[in-house]
Amino acid sequence: MKITILAVGKLKEKYWKQAIAEYEKRLSAYSKIEIIEVPDEKAPENMSDKEVEQVKEKEGQRLLAKVKPQSTVVTLEIKGNMLASEGLAKEIEGRMTRGQSDFTFIIGGSNGLHQDVLNRSNYALSFSKMTFPHQMMRVILIEQVYRAFKIMRGEAYHK
Repeated sequence: MKITILAVGKLKEKYWKQAIAEYEKRLSAYSKIEIIEVPDEKAPENMSDKEVEQVKEKEGQRLLAKVKPQSTVVTLEIKGNMLASEGLAKEIEGRMTRGQSDFTFIIGGSNGLHQDVLNRSNYALSFSKMTFPHQMMRVILIEQVYRAFKIMRGEAYHK
């Protein structure tokens, strides 16, 4: 089992890095885990729609270059499927039962994901209709993946 979290941008703050490190350590008992960061595209605040699309395309190319052909891609999208923790565990477990053992979760940049990345996705996942900072989303994602493994194994985890 291999989990990759592929994200646009770097974690800068120490507290986000510490949180990620803690869940990486916990998750390593269940799966290999790798976090890959690709550079975000520098962009001014007030971009035209065309400029936004160009930024998303460049970031998308960087993301797709890191996705292995055999990987099951789960994109984090506001319009994706919203699941309870048990639902995420069931989704991962079902895919594992069907022979999928390499998962790549993709977190886009501040402008979202390019259509090419969305087209490569095997499953669109949403944690909320709200928008969260990308750094926080990484922590939420890795915690929920860890929780999913605890649920799949029938192990206790606080609710």
